[in-house]
Amino acid sequence: MKILITGIAGFIGSHVAEAFAEQGHEVFGVDNFNDYYDVGLKRMNAADVVSKGVKIIEANLHEDLSGILPESVDYIFHFAAQPGISASTSFSDYQKNNVWATHQLLEWTKKCSPNVKLFVNISTSSVYGRVANLKETELTLPVSNYGVTKLAGEQLALAEQRSGTMKACSLRLYSVYGPRERPEKLYTKLIKSIYEDLPFPLFEGSEKHSRSFTFVGDIVAAMLAVIGKEEILAGEIINIGSSAEHTTKEGIELIEKIIGKKAILETKPPRPGDQLRTTAIIDKAEELLGYSPNTSFEEGLRKQVAWYTEKFIVNA
Repeated sequence: MKILITGIAGFIGSHVAEAFAEQGHEVFGVDNFNDYYDVGLKRMNAADVVSKGVKIIEANLHEDLSGILPESVDYIFHFAAQPGISASTSFSDYQKNNVWATHQLLEWTKKCSPNVKLFVNISTSSVYGRVANLKETELTLPVSNYGVTKLAGEQLALAEQRSGTMKACSLRLYSVYGPRERPEKLYTKLIKSIYEDLPFPLFEGSEKHSRSFTFVGDIVAAMLAVIGKEEILAGEIINIGSSAEHTTKEGIELIEKIIGKKAILETKPPRPGDQLRTTAIIDKAEELLGYSPNTSFEEGLRKQVAWYTEKFIVNA
């Protein structure tokens, strides 16, 4: 199969691209290598992906894609997005990268790959709002610009499905962690802080927040399971996460245990738009994808610490 992955140099997209390539698929990817975080880290991810035989195109999705992307692909996995709930990120950036970019990609698909088997939009539990413990049929109440614009992008893809122009579905991911996690995300930032004896900013009250922390390898397994299921997935919204729930405090204590050193915690004011609780209801994923996340929280964190140690400590 010929597979196109957007955001291929990012945390999750890079893992998914490698897995598809290892299965023998022809994989293409697109990434704009923006400076939201250290571009060097994205280049490092990209080098790993290219070594698997994947072809990467550097381009902005919110621009005209004609003549830039490969034509007539079988599947599209749309990971590219403006992530997070950073107060320093403008609404226009969220709108450009989560809404307009999705629109442009869909327009390119209709024009250049009209026979695509399935357009897989990658969404987020943030669309549910402060408490994400709902089934896919429940009302979405996003409270951040990230959640609002990701929901808009999701609906753009599903509107194409409803209008009959292409088969599309949307997968809502829950608190993904593991090797290559972005540097501003919880565990990579915590691991770095501990190793370098730096204060770790803990937003007030966040130690009690609970999450369906989901190991990236389990997310990859869900993506692989999509292939060949376009008839049953078309039009569906599916939660992809871990059914186990853990608090931020538990995660911090596990990282401290794994590294064998305490973190220097520095309390910061609460972060606007932060979720209080996420609990992935994954009945539909189990039924339609045969999805069964099997990486324990500690096992996944050990793999993330091992990755960070190898990349940034041992080789420093």
